[in-house]
Amino acid sequence: MTGYRIRPAPSVIPFPLLLAGLLGAAPAPGLSFVRHDWELVCDNTRTCRAAGYQADDPELPAVSVLVTRAAGPGQAPRVQLQLGSYGADAPVPAGEQLTMQVDGHAAGKVQVPADTGIGELAPKLAATLLAALARNAEVAWTDGAATWVLSGKGSSAVFLKMDDFQGRVGTPGALVRKGAKPEEGVAPALPAPVVLAAPVPRTGADDPAFKRIDLRQLAADLRKSVSKDDCERLDQLGADGKGITLARLSDSRLLASAACWMGAYNTGDAYWVINQAAPYAPQLVTTNATEYSDGTLTSTQKGRGLGDCGASEEWVWTGDKFTPTRAASSGMCRLVAPGGAWELPELVTQVQRRPK
Repeated sequence: MTGYRIRPAPSVIPFPLLLAGLLGAAPAPGLSFVRHDWELVCDNTRTCRAAGYQADDPELPAVSVLVTRAAGPGQAPRVQLQLGSYGADAPVPAGEQLTMQVDGHAAGKVQVPADTGIGELAPKLAATLLAALARNAEVAWTDGAATWVLSGKGSSAVFLKMDDFQGRVGTPGALVRKGAKPEEGVAPALPAPVVLAAPVPRTGADDPAFKRIDLRQLAADLRKSVSKDDCERLDQLGADGKGITLARLSDSRLLASAACWMGAYNTGDAYWVINQAAPYAPQLVTTNATEYSDGTLTSTQKGRGLGDCGASEEWVWTGDKFTPTRAASSGMCRLVAPGGAWELPELVTQVQRRPK
């Protein structure tokens, strides 16, 4: 995943590109794949999540299904259903129990709590849904008045990609292209990497080292470390360096930040690790951050102005650098829910805090 930066645009950003923009030039730790109305995100532990939606038609009630499968032999897929809740026009079910239909025939019931709008299919019903999608049957849910229709377009390609990533193709547990190969050959789950977060000193704006910083020189150094195309707002710093914010990371290292870019519905700040005295030797962490707190940088970006989708990333200070600890998208921009339908991580870690 390289070569694409997040830039707000009037059109919807495809999620592999949106997430790639957050990850920058870092190698992809997992997998992202989109085909028509379905998408797949597999994280670095080999857990895969496939999400499907209604057809891309604003007249259709929004609905989404999430198929989650951990890596390793004998792992059954978990299937969740979410009804659209974005906007005042979203239909509200008459009750909390819906009937799943396959080609117009009742296949079973699913409980969808009103407070979450998300229900989980029982294992037998989940298997029925996956088998129906494999043969291109129409799957829908109804309360007797409204009907939520799931698109199957792209599901087979997404399921095949999931099976391939997890090494299930040709095994009895494959979602498509089943076979007799033993499950023992399925790729095992990988542990989430452990990241040791270093404590950062609690100092304020009156830190004596901040007053000794030559802001004019630091501003010049920061401009040299990033291209104007990636950080056009750096030109607004001025020669005196006003607009640079500083925070202490350790006895000798500081975190410098400045406004980097702005669009219609997203902004990004740039952050650098610098020496507390010249030469400052700035090391760029990201140009997409939206918040910093207590040794953790975060970036939260919308996929489009409606706010029904987005992507996020996190970095943690480990004592000598900021290490990526999380990267995720929220699913396609299909008006399912404010902020997005699901949490689709591509990078997961275990962050452990060192004692102060």
